[in-house]
Amino acid sequence: MQKEEATTTEAAAKAEPGSTKPESELNTATAEFVFDPAPVKAAIDEFAVKSPAKAAIESGTAVKTPVTRRIWLCADDYGISPGVNDAIRELILRSRINATSVMTVAPSFTRAEAVPLTILSAGSQRIAIGLHVTLTAPFRPLSSGYGPLQDGAFLPLKATLRAAMLRRLKPQKIAVEIGAQIKAFTAAFGRPPDFIDGHQHVHIFPQVREAVIVAVRHAAPDAWLRHCGSTLSFAKLFSDRKGLLIDHLSGALQKRAGKFGLKTNPAFAGTYSFKDSADYPALFPGFLTDLPDGSVVMCHPGHVDDELKHLDTLTTLREKEYEFFAGEAFPGVLERHGVTLS
Repeated sequence: MQKEEATTTEAAAKAEPGSTKPESELNTATAEFVFDPAPVKAAIDEFAVKSPAKAAIESGTAVKTPVTRRIWLCADDYGISPGVNDAIRELILRSRINATSVMTVAPSFTRAEAVPLTILSAGSQRIAIGLHVTLTAPFRPLSSGYGPLQDGAFLPLKATLRAAMLRRLKPQKIAVEIGAQIKAFTAAFGRPPDFIDGHQHVHIFPQVREAVIVAVRHAAPDAWLRHCGSTLSFAKLFSDRKGLLIDHLSGALQKRAGKFGLKTNPAFAGTYSFKDSADYPALFPGFLTDLPDGSVVMCHPGHVDDELKHLDTLTTLREKEYEFFAGEAFPGVLERHGVTLS
C-alpha cells in the first residue's frame, strides 16, 4: 500500500510541471482536498496541557525506568589459599561480589575458613556459596579408589580433557568423588551447596557431567548447576577459543540437567585469555553485554601468597581483578550497564 501511494504521489509530482491547465483551475479542482491543520493542532496542544506525562516526554524531561538485571558475580577458588580467601571475604563484605565457589579438596580449606562465609551469608546480604568440583592436578581426591591418578593426584587438565573426550574416564568413581566433595562441603557449612560448578570447568566435560548429575541428584538435589553457555554470537566467540569450547560442552550439561529437573543459570560470562597483560577493567564491561537476569559472571580475585604460587599459575591477574572490584569505579560500571548484585 505504501509503495502504491508513493508511486501515485511521485506520478502526480511529475505530471504537475507539465500540466497545461491554468493555475487557478488547478487550485479550484483540488480545493475540496485542502487540509486545515489548525483544529488538529489545537486539540494536540490541549491534550499536552492536560497530560503532564506527554508534555514531559515531548520536552525531554521524562525519566525512563531502567531495566535492571540481577547477576551472580562469582569468585571461584575459595579455599585455594589464605590470600585468596581473605580477598573474597572482603569483597563479599563490601557487596562487590555476591557468590563464591569452594574447593573442598584444597589443603588450605578447613572448617575455620568456612565459618566466616557462613556468618556473611547469614546476614541481610544475600550471597550464594557453591561447591567448586575439583578433578585436576595438583589436587588430590577425597575418596579412596579414585582413578586414574598421576603421582597420587588427579590428572593434569589437558590429560583429563583428552580422556573425557575419548570417554576413557570412570564415571562411577567420578560420581563417588563428587559425592565426597559435597559431603565435605556439607560438613564444613552445615548445609549442602547452593550451586555446583567446576574448577577449570571440569564439570561440563563428557563423562564428568553425567557423574555430576548423578551425585547432585543424590546429595544436593536443590542445588543449581553452573551452565557455561554464552550469549555472544559465534563470530564473537570464535576469537575466544576457550570460550567457544566451554560454550559447546556446556550445552549437553544444560540439556541433561533439564531432563532430570535440575536448575541451571540462563547464561555465563567471564572467560578471557588469562594472560598477565590482560586489561581486566576494559574486559569486564563486555561480560555484561546481553546477559539475561540470573546469569553468572565468573571471576578470580585474590591476594597472591606462597600457597597460591605452589598450587596455581593464575596469580598476577588475581590481584588485578581484586583491585578492579575493590576500586571506586566498579559500582558505576554495574550501574551504567543496568546490572545489580543485590
